[in-house]
Parts: sequence; structure tokens; C-alpha cells
Amino acid sequence: MTQEIQILVVSLQRSQDRREKVRQELSKINLPWEFLDAVDGSLMSQPPAEYKPSKVKRLQGYLLTANEIGCYLSHKKAWQCCVDQNLPTLILEDDFTLAADFENDLKTLLENSDQWDLLRLQGLYEVPYTKVSQVGNMTIVKNQGDAVGATGYLVKPVIAQRLIDASREIYEPVDHFLEHHQKHHLDFLAIRPYLIDITRVKSTIDDRSEREPIKGLAKRIRSVYRALDRICSKHPWFPRG
Repeated sequence: MTQEIQILVVSLQRSQDRREKVRQELSKINLPWEFLDAVDGSLMSQPPAEYKPSKVKRLQGYLLTANEIGCYLSHKKAWQCCVDQNLPTLILEDDFTLAADFENDLKTLLENSDQWDLLRLQGLYEVPYTKVSQVGNMTIVKNQGDAVGATGYLVKPVIAQRLIDASREIYEPVDHFLEHHQKHHLDFLAIRPYLIDITRVKSTIDDRSEREPIKGLAKRIRSVYRALDRICSKHPWFPRG
């Protein structure tokens, strides 16, 4: 199976303690893998060209943090590696733990890759779902809500390119983007039970905290801006349907 998949662990170079935990966790499987140096948002002197703060503020109602931007750019690097190597890729953030039979389950998923294009292996929240197919002792499902998180997922090269193409502008956290079907028109399916969990250690590449929902007049103003964007933009951020 070594030539059938690429395994990338998105991690900051400076997070040596986390990298050591990754090495320990991945010693449980007999598959090649490598670190992908994450973009350190805290070191960016200015936002990247893909991020337009004033437009984000209008259409989202809040700004992304520097580390949220860095996290998104890091996953974008991973998608590009998937395209460049032309291999299905398992993308991991450096705060994961693997299920007991992870390697065999991963092999089963690769043997049944016609059943998925973009597959969530982890989720922070339990959400309702509908069954899509059965693969061995696992069920491929369509979540009926955003399970949140991007700690572990599988992606194929052609799909990684579509994610890159849909990321010409960055305006939402990457895990929300992965679930944004109206934007990229991809089905982000999920596996149940999940094969990956998180260590619950605070992330070093994403400093997002719980945000207060946009309410009242601010929400109505945001709706107007989004409607105008759908009318005026060739690639609206929040398209209908």
C-alpha cells in the first residue's frame, strides 16, 4: 500500500513537542509519512493576497485570526502536494490519535476508493447523518451538519485541485470551507465510526475561539452584502443552492 497513498502531517516547525507525539502515534502503523511545514500565521507581517479583510468583515461579520489564515494556507499547501504527487492523500493536523485498527481500515478505504472523493475521518461534534454505503465494518455517510474540524481527512488529486481552485479568496476557516458544498460543489462525506480523534491539546496553527453569532441589525446588513455579492460577483462567496 506504500505507493497508493501519501500521508502528510501539517505541523509548525517550532512545535517540536507535538512532532514527537506525532512520531510516537505514527509508529503504530507501517506506512511512510512526512511532516508538511505549516504556515505560521503569527509570523505573517501582512495578510496574503487571497485574504481581503474589508470584504471578509462585510460578508462574514468578523475577521479571521492570523492563525486561522495560516491554517487555511497550510491545508492549501497539502492540497497542492496531493496534486503534485498525483496520489490520494491523508491530511492530518498534529493533534490526532488513531483508532486501534487504523491501518487495516485505511487499506479498506483505499480498496474502495470509488465510494468517496473527499472523506472526513474525524469530527469534533456529533451531527445527524444519512448512510451512503457500507465498506467493510465502516459506514460512509453524509453528515447533515458541520461536524467541525480538519484533523484528518482523505482527498484525491482531482478533488484537491478543485479545492485549490475554489480557494482563490480566503474568507472562512478551512474546516468550514471543506463543508461549504455550495462553494466547491463537492460532497465531503464522512466515515463512521471515525478513525481519528484529537488529543484535546490546544492547536498551535489555529487559535479560533467560540464566536458570538451575528445577530440583529448586523446580521441584516450582512445579508444585504451577501445578496449584492451574489448579484455582482462572478464567484460569489455564498452562492445559493
